[in-house]
Amino acid sequence: MEIKEIMKNVGDFFKEHVAPPHKITSVEAAEDEGWKVTIEVIEEKEYMKKYAKDEMVGTYEVLVNKEKEVTSFKRQDIRFRSAIDVEV
Repeated sequence: MEIKEIMKNVGDFFKEHVAPPHKITSVEAAEDEGWKVTIEVIEEKEYMKKYAKDEMVGTYEVLVNKEKEVTSFKRQDIRFRSAIDVEV
């Protein structure tokens, strides 16, 4: 299944270059025949354990091309892991 492959590629990319993924929350088709993925990662886990009471979760938007390769990513948000995220 194509979405599983996209999720695996994004997860592998983040594990290697950014931080281990916490969860992928969305995978959407993009206008340019690629994909837009939203992923959450635990930010600087060791640093946060040492200096804070709670871990920080970063939410990233990731663009994937039609060959299923990550072409760009940017952090959209950062929050405490225990924070309640309310969407309306």
